Amino acid sequence: MKKVSLVLIIAMLVTVIAACSSNSNSPGSNQPSNEPGTASPNPSADPVTLKIVYKDEGTANPVSVKFFETLEKALKEDEGLDVKFELVDLAQGSYAENLNLLLLGGTIPDVIYFQGGDQQISEQGLLEDLTPYIEKSKYVKDIIEPHNATRMASYPYLMWIKPLASKTPVVREDWLNAMDSSKALLENPTVDNYYAFFKELVEKKPGGDKPGYALTAAGDIAEINFIFNSAFGLDTTWLKKEDGTYEYSKVSQNEKEKLAFYNKLYNEGLLDPQFITKQWDTKEDAFYKGDAAVITGTAGKIIDLYDGRMTELNGDGAKLVVLPPAKGEAQGFGATDVTKESRGLAISSQSKHKDVAFQVFDYLASPKGQMLDRLGFENEHYTVVDGQIELNDKYYSEWYARFWEPLEMKSETPLKTPLLGEPGSSSLQAASDFYTEDNNFIIPEQFIANWDAMNNLYKEYATDFITGKKNLSEFDKFVEAWNAAGGTDITKYANENIK
Repeated sequence: MKKVSLVLIIAMLVTVIAACSSNSNSPGSNQPSNEPGTASPNPSADPVTLKIVYKDEGTANPVSVKFFETLEKALKEDEGLDVKFELVDLAQGSYAENLNLLLLGGTIPDVIYFQGGDQQISEQGLLEDLTPYIEKSKYVKDIIEPHNATRMASYPYLMWIKPLASKTPVVREDWLNAMDSSKALLENPTVDNYYAFFKELVEKKPGGDKPGYALTAAGDIAEINFIFNSAFGLDTTWLKKEDGTYEYSKVSQNEKEKLAFYNKLYNEGLLDPQFITKQWDTKEDAFYKGDAAVITGTAGKIIDLYDGRMTELNGDGAKLVVLPPAKGEAQGFGATDVTKESRGLAISSQSKHKDVAFQVFDYLASPKGQMLDRLGFENEHYTVVDGQIELNDKYYSEWYARFWEPLEMKSETPLKTPLLGEPGSSSLQAASDFYTEDNNFIIPEQFIANWDAMNNLYKEYATDFITGKKNLSEFDKFVEAWNAAGGTDITKYANENIK
């Protein structure tokens, strides 16, 4: 009897295990699809929940909440796709750092927006290769720009279909017109003419007791470099020397000369003394309040948003003017990295709904999806008059595309008014006029840990050189430390691989 019972128990266990195994691969079991680009079946009445983490798009932002609720309805009506978005909130502070803490802590949303720090995550196999999804897409494959295709060929984990847009400097028109030095700056934007313009702004104070300083940035000098790097001959990541070999631009004499100029701006009160601790929001707030006269912003829609907010607070005379890049050994807003997207949207390789997530991406590339993503909410950001779309002031001052912005927008209803205002259009044109490709490369995995340490070393020394904590006579000491931290090996690799 005991023997028979044991056999029966074993048989029952085998049956249960087999059934569980079979069910785990059945439709609707919430398992990832074996074939990218094929929608995961969802026979139940419950919607598929997609967790999404996205900078500035949290539950505390009512516009974000409305956008994703509207997107849920549109997906159901237009695609028969029943999706519920769950916005993941992050703590205040550095988005990249807080996102990494979230992901490395084991919480991995289905859709992730990265603004740095993605390579470490992709190398752990946590991000999905989007290539097969794009190939099978209905709309995405038709709106990808050439630079997107180049970047994704070498790094297929981030997608960011936006115009090529560097950061461009802007200033209030009324303040620009009040300066005697502005004509020379606009006609011949040398480093010296920029210095004269900055100095006059702070001395003349066209805002009564403002600006307190000419220029500010968010946390480091990367934003300021868009204005001045090329003028100092820092127009590629790796500079070709007279002997034909390459050296890293940040350990070059050109870099030393640029840091000396930044130190001069800092010592004379032309550069915000708190630029190191500024976040993006406090930087923008200082600009709107007039504490700083000049900031840089991403060319295109972001510049229009700055313009809308500035004129809202300070009147139509305060509309923004895009300034040219400084001119010297070269001129431009810096070379464009085409190795990978520096920011963008990814899908978790651990997600049970990868295909559904990409269906959302694909819908947002469709004419109907673009209407929502690019134009906002009807009767709030635009109206349809006589069969044409008229964008209003709220659109220009508030709305931005959260997903895709191909150069050509295909809309079912024609646009009567342009997508960009004058500052946004001017900034994009300037970015296009000065476009060049960089000669950098994706850092190989064996160098990544050292590379991060080397960059931190540079930031520490550069900040100390600018603020005067270290004298620039110690620049060679920094170069030695950079080489010892891994610079010698990465420079050798660069010289072997840059064509």
